[in-house]
Amino acid sequence: MAESAPRPNRALLLKLAVAGVGLLVVAALVARGLDLKALVAQGLALIRDAGPVAFFGSMALLPSFGVPLSPFSLTAGSVFAASLGMPLVIVLALSAISFNMLFSYFLARRAFRPLLEKLVVRLGYQLPEVAAGDATDLIILLRVTPGVPFPVQNYLLGLARVPLGKYTVISCAVQWSFNAAFILFGDALLQGKGKLALVGLCGLVALTVGTHLVRKHYGKKKPAA
Repeated sequence: MAESAPRPNRALLLKLAVAGVGLLVVAALVARGLDLKALVAQGLALIRDAGPVAFFGSMALLPSFGVPLSPFSLTAGSVFAASLGMPLVIVLALSAISFNMLFSYFLARRAFRPLLEKLVVRLGYQLPEVAAGDATDLIILLRVTPGVPFPVQNYLLGLARVPLGKYTVISCAVQWSFNAAFILFGDALLQGKGKLALVGLCGLVALTVGTHLVRKHYGKKKPAA
C-alpha cells in the first residue's frame, strides 16, 4: 500500500511537466516572431481548400486508425459553417462520427476478434463474453470514462460483442452531445467570438459533470450487484 501511494503524485508531476514544456515551446515561437494566428489561419485555409467531402470523409474513416477525433470537431464549424451553414455542418459531422463508430465496431467484431480467438485458443484460453445484463453498463462506463481514446472505446466494445442496438443508441447519445458542443465551441473560439466560446465551454463543462455523475452512479452500482 505504501508503495502505490506516490503514483498519483508522479502522474500529476508528469502532466504538469508536459504542460510546462508546451507553454515554453509556444512562448519560444512567439518570441521568435511567429504569428500563431496567421499559422492557424493558413491551416484552416488548407482544410477549406480540401473541401467538405475530403474533410468529412476523413472524419468518418481516420479515427478508426488512431487519428484523434477532436481536431475534426474543433475545426469543422469555423471552416465550413460559412458555406454550408452550421446546422448542416453539425449533421455531417455527427453522421461521420456515427459511421466511424459502426465501422470500428464491425471491424473489431468481424475481423479482429476471430483472429484473437484463434490466437487465444492456441494458448489455451478463451476470450470473455459480456453478459446481456452487463452490456449497457459496460457501454456507458466506457463512453463516459475520461482518458479512453475514442477508437479504443469502439474497438473494445466491438471485441466484447455488445449488442449493436445498445451500442449504437448509447454511443450516439454520448458522442453526439459532446461533439456538437465541440463544434460550436471550436467555431466560436477560432472566430474570436468570446461570448459564444464561453457558452460552448459551459456546455462542455456541464456535459463533463453529467458524465462524471453517471460514472459515479455506475461505479457504485456494479460493486453492489
